[in-house]
Amino acid sequence: MELFWFIPTHGDGRYLGTSEGARAVSYNYCRQIAQAVDELGYTGVLLPTGRSCEDAWVVASTLVPATEKLKFLVALRPGLTTPTFAARMAATLDRFSKGRLLINVVAGGDPVELAGDGLFLDHDERYKLTDEFLSVWRRELEGESVDFEGEHIRVEGGQVLYPTVQKPYPPLYFGGSSDAAMDVAADHVDVYLTWGEPPAEVEKKINRMRELAAAKGRTLRFGIRLHVIVRKTEEEAWKAANELIEHLDEETIASAQRIFARMDSEGQKRMSQLHRGDRSNLEISPNLWAGIGLVRGGAGTALVGSADNVAARMKEYAALGIETFILSGYPHLEEAYRTAELLFPKLPLQRTEEAEDARAFISPFGEIIANNNIPEHRVKKDSSSSQAKAQAQTQVQTQAQAQTQTAYSAQ
Repeated sequence: MELFWFIPTHGDGRYLGTSEGARAVSYNYCRQIAQAVDELGYTGVLLPTGRSCEDAWVVASTLVPATEKLKFLVALRPGLTTPTFAARMAATLDRFSKGRLLINVVAGGDPVELAGDGLFLDHDERYKLTDEFLSVWRRELEGESVDFEGEHIRVEGGQVLYPTVQKPYPPLYFGGSSDAAMDVAADHVDVYLTWGEPPAEVEKKINRMRELAAAKGRTLRFGIRLHVIVRKTEEEAWKAANELIEHLDEETIASAQRIFARMDSEGQKRMSQLHRGDRSNLEISPNLWAGIGLVRGGAGTALVGSADNVAARMKEYAALGIETFILSGYPHLEEAYRTAELLFPKLPLQRTEEAEDARAFISPFGEIIANNNIPEHRVKKDSSSSQAKAQAQTQVQTQAQAQTQTAYSAQ
């Protein structure tokens, strides 16, 4: 298993749908999150894309020098740039980051937003464009000089002079639930991503993608994009989930759902169908909660529960073939720590020797006790036994005080 986190360049806070508890997403804040997850041992971070986000390529290029091992999953948007120019950008960032670039292929799912970016293709045509784009992009980064004439893209003598560190190019990640998207994935990508649907639905997608890729002589790896609300107990976790959406009113939910309805993304349709805008029954599978999707586009589900139960649900996905978990939580800085502290010890995480060396004991884990003793790992004992022990101690102290008082009186 490898775990990624998320840089919330479209906003962050303690609650959804309100400015209460919100915080500005500045460069310094993004850097804090990136440095935290780098030190905590996450493999990488996903940077979102779209008009509501800061530009993913600019953000990644500014955070690379602020981190050491962290990989950056950055969006490639066919149709918003040329494949040759995009290949040069990828080669530069991969070299300058020493091989820490990952590519997230995003064809887009909102016709209104795409029109604002100057792209006026319907759903299936965008995936034809994506197929042509990746055909050129991959060949150029493999060192070819490319002549290509397709329905949407024409290139003469396209080439990249400076090679990438990762061979043959930075790994391609891709998520899409439609037939057109899956065909593109089977032809081109390395890691197929799904949003957090119930395990049975995820299994169907994985099996289908395996069949499509095998028919083309290829194999794929798989990942999932989820939010996470993990606490020490189930009660605490579900309380936190309900608090996250406690400021949402029906008007806000309905407004968000109208925007989602205009989108032609099959994945977004599947997300919306999980809850249908109804907040009365949001646990759609054990520990899988659709509350975030009431107002958030894209990934709209969260794993909610105790560390043991969330880890168990993740292992269920892993048994289906999921290797990469791209997680997030509100607010993202604090939840990165909480997730690492509670979940990491319970998961079979992918560790490199370099990462293990970085966790060597070079400073105390916890505050030194009385300026002298290194704190040990202690688990809180059962409250009933603790109370019994406390009562026994109180009785002993009372008896001792009585004996002392008797002796004093005798004197």
